[in-house]
Amino acid sequence: MARPRLRRRDRQADPTGSAARSTPEGGAEDARDADTPPGTTLTEVADDVPPPPPAVPRRRVLDATPLLLLRAAHPRQAVATAVLMAVAAALADRPTRDLGLVLGTVLVGQALLGWHNDLVDRRRDARHGRTDKPVADGRLDPSTAWFALSCAVLLVIPLALSNGITAGLLYLVSLAIGVLGNYTLRTGFLSWVPWAAAFALYPAFLSFGGWGNHDGGAAPQPAMTVLAALLGIGVHLLTSLWGLVADHEDGWTYLPLRLGMKVGAARLLALTATYLALVTAGMIITGTLVGLHA
Repeated sequence: MARPRLRRRDRQADPTGSAARSTPEGGAEDARDADTPPGTTLTEVADDVPPPPPAVPRRRVLDATPLLLLRAAHPRQAVATAVLMAVAAALADRPTRDLGLVLGTVLVGQALLGWHNDLVDRRRDARHGRTDKPVADGRLDPSTAWFALSCAVLLVIPLALSNGITAGLLYLVSLAIGVLGNYTLRTGFLSWVPWAAAFALYPAFLSFGGWGNHDGGAAPQPAMTVLAALLGIGVHLLTSLWGLVADHEDGWTYLPLRLGMKVGAARLLALTATYLALVTAGMIITGTLVGLHA
């Protein structure tokens, strides 16, 4: 049987008389346009074509500065605290306008504490690769967060004092305790002290407070003050649960970590939730039986 011969592919001459070699895809390798002068190479033609414009990076909507500031303000904790304080004011028979004032005051104050916490911890959070901290991962410039924090300070002072001089000063003291807590005691066994002290002032803020209440008010029930301090300790345990691994790597010895190493993170979460529920129930019962004022 005869072996089939491989035929050479015919070459086609272009109008200029030069041969065009065929590529494996079947196209001409150095074919020119009709308007290209003879003797001009494809490289020279390509050099005359302007380069495409550089691609403009598209910024995600979630990386917009207002949304990053919102995320850095610890919004869940801020909203939860503000709403609970407004509900407590409603249970104390405060008028509707007072509820809005309490809500706004506490919301701004909690956002201030959230920004300050992320600024203080930005290098530590970056070292641990925290992707939920926009200041630490570089998406939010620290100077922008400091500017927002400064604006919050200028806003929270008149808001707090609008609740009354005594009530406003007490709330500002609670914020100062929270700021100091971001610097001191947080890594050791006494980490719960700033939380308990700050929360213990909340019943007094509500008890002495009122729209333009410059005459003072009444002191809170001691039982409510103690229960509020216990609530602050529970909130400290709850907010610390998601950072126990990083805190252990940094050598922290604070209360949540000690408890977590003894009972485990999952069991500590269940115990903390039960603890918070019992304290909240105690506050509701105490408020129903004896009220907020002493």
